[in-house]
Amino acid sequence: MKKILITTGGTGGHVIPAKILEEHLGSSFNIFFSSDKRGLKYLDPELHKIILIDTPKINLSFKLPFKIIKIIYLIFKVIFFLKRKKIDKVISIGGYMSIPIIIGAKILGLTIILIEPNLVLGRGNRIFLNFAKKIFCYSNKLYNFPKKSLNKIELIKPLVSKVFYESKKNNSINDKFCFLIFGGSQGAQIFNTLIKEVMVDVSKTFSIKVIQQTNPENIENLKKFYDSKNIENRIFNFEEKFINFIKMSDLCITRAGATSLAEISFLNKPFIAIPLPSAKDNHQMKNAEFYEEMGCCWVLDQKNLNKEKLLNFILSILNDKSDLSLKKSKLEKLN
Repeated sequence: MKKILITTGGTGGHVIPAKILEEHLGSSFNIFFSSDKRGLKYLDPELHKIILIDTPKINLSFKLPFKIIKIIYLIFKVIFFLKRKKIDKVISIGGYMSIPIIIGAKILGLTIILIEPNLVLGRGNRIFLNFAKKIFCYSNKLYNFPKKSLNKIELIKPLVSKVFYESKKNNSINDKFCFLIFGGSQGAQIFNTLIKEVMVDVSKTFSIKVIQQTNPENIENLKKFYDSKNIENRIFNFEEKFINFIKMSDLCITRAGATSLAEISFLNKPFIAIPLPSAKDNHQMKNAEFYEEMGCCWVLDQKNLNKEKLLNFILSILNDKSDLSLKKSKLEKLN
């Protein structure tokens, strides 16, 4: 059985697509992972074969010579690992920590494949593109993509877990209109404060249910808040069977990570995207605009958002559900 090393940055936006890729390839290949210590939040050392590569960030400082020395050491460590494990191919989801992996693989002449789940070419993949044979993308119109490498693009469908393909795309029938609010797991103020106040005002006109993600420290407070307002709710930080929450929902309010948008759109769930303003290269806004241009969602800019604007926007959707139905039909056509 051939061996593949999937190398990824340590954030959920990098590691989750890597795990999804393992699901689809795991029956045909022997899969290894490389990430930094942050990735251990999403990878289980008892279930996944992991090599930790703690690549330092390259920036101008008095520590730069020491960082370069460390990267050289990591390249030799990677070469030894790749040869010892007899890795055949390397797939990179991006992230600066993958630098030693890509260089080591190139030195050994291994096939290097990149995956870019966002609509903006990431900084890591921009560097790795010169070493790669192919880059798998959801669109051939990526921002910041060099024209000389367009021939390397291979279009694929958005990466979603196998469970989504096995699930029936049923239309939820709820006695209460169900909002799924997620993307605020790290305690984003707009999700923890503004949206909950909007939900209270919406509940004065419509019978609603709220399923909302928040940071672990805020779960109890947020639940007490909704309970005190007599709003049916389910508050969580992480849910292994997140697909069940999506299937229960009528409308999602979310950030615009590539995997999140792929999952909710795959199940034909209309959504309001509020992209993270601080996302590198504004890639979340570009992700959301990809779906907006096809009439599948609404996109709101957090910088111009307040309680009154968000409340009026949601009420307009609920008062005339024809736009909601149109978004759903557009998603069905897209899929």
